[in-house]
Amino acid sequence: MPAPDRIVRMKTILARTGLSRSTIYRKIAEGTFPPRIKISINGAGWRESDIDRWVADPVAWRPRSGSDFND
Repeated sequence: MPAPDRIVRMKTILARTGLSRSTIYRKIAEGTFPPRIKISINGAGWRESDIDRWVADPVAWRPRSGSDFND
């Protein structure tokens, strides 16, 4: 059984990617960065596996098809 995917917040994303907050949001709008997922009424985060894939190859990153959290 694979380990569950962690949800990481903006502070972690900024440190892992080296991008600015505005660049992250621009890339999300362009479809070239993983989208946020809602975790509460006022909270959102990213799947750590999506960020790992983006960091490994940012130019070739594309969203996975399907919406299963444990892809």
